[in-house]
Amino acid sequence: MIYPVIMCGGAGKRLWPVSRKNTPKQYHALIGERTMLQDTIARMGHSQDLKIAPPSFVCAGADEHSVRAQCKDMGIAPHHIILEPVGRNTAPVAAIVTEIIHGQDPDGLVLLLPADHYIADPDAFWRCVEHGIDMASQNHLVTFGIHPTRPETGYGYIRKKAALADMVFGVDAFVEKPDGATAQRYVDSGDYFWNAGIFLFAPQTMLAALKAHAPDILALCQETLEASAHKNGCTYLDKQVFAKCPAQSLDYAVMEKAQKVAVVAPVDMGWDDLGSWAAISDVSPASHGDVLAIDCDSSYLRSDGPLIAGIGLENMIVIATNDAVLIVPKDKAQDVKKIVNLLKDKGRDELL
Repeated sequence: MIYPVIMCGGAGKRLWPVSRKNTPKQYHALIGERTMLQDTIARMGHSQDLKIAPPSFVCAGADEHSVRAQCKDMGIAPHHIILEPVGRNTAPVAAIVTEIIHGQDPDGLVLLLPADHYIADPDAFWRCVEHGIDMASQNHLVTFGIHPTRPETGYGYIRKKAALADMVFGVDAFVEKPDGATAQRYVDSGDYFWNAGIFLFAPQTMLAALKAHAPDILALCQETLEASAHKNGCTYLDKQVFAKCPAQSLDYAVMEKAQKVAVVAPVDMGWDDLGSWAAISDVSPASHGDVLAIDCDSSYLRSDGPLIAGIGLENMIVIATNDAVLIVPKDKAQDVKKIVNLLKDKGRDELL
């Protein structure tokens, strides 16, 4: 049995002003009519012959209602919901999830994935998961490497080693976001893949890796679970203990250090992490909402509030809500989070 666990954390700062602290990007319909979370839930229904449990969710404590409501809209009942009192990145999430699933089904596999990724071909996604099952069952921590289509500087990369099986390689290194020239070398070499941040593993394998490489995180997460309330299919993580956990990514805490790590690659499923308005514009119509555009080229105009009227815009992004307007060149879309940080510095909490 594979247990999908959908991580609904993350603030989505680069998608301000639509993505806010109280309603981050995964709860918005940014592409099409469904929210990003609903698209991820729908993707779970494409597993075909694989044995898949209903999805579990890890979200902020304040988002329980949103997760339940969106699951209801999609006609599913969550397997489990884990509520975080504070965000602590993906390593503590993995530790908590692994402990819970191990207690329910130590022979199962955990599929840990973000709620806010775009995947154009869900069937291809599950074919890639299927390629990783044997390695995960043989005590490998499995991740997924996306075929890079451009020298992207906004993603981390995975460098492969020798082949272990069909479409499965050992991992030589996890590489942080490179500069443009380095990213081009990565793409040209054919040995590097975009890091999708999706993981497949057996609970006992992850527990052993956490014990070896992040024992402080594992111990604090075990202590958290002992102190937490469990009711109505939810685990309400104890804030006092969980807040002590180091805020580390799973890549940094475990994957970069573990010995038996495998990558399914190259994965071609129309993937994007939709981490910026430029990325949204690549898979969306040129305008959304109440928009008038004249002689605009390679621009994205979106209004969730007042009319946007644009003339002669080139490679621009304009986003309007009821209380804010963002105007940014496409090549500066990654810098939107600087506006969010500036608003925080100025005490403009009503816009965060």
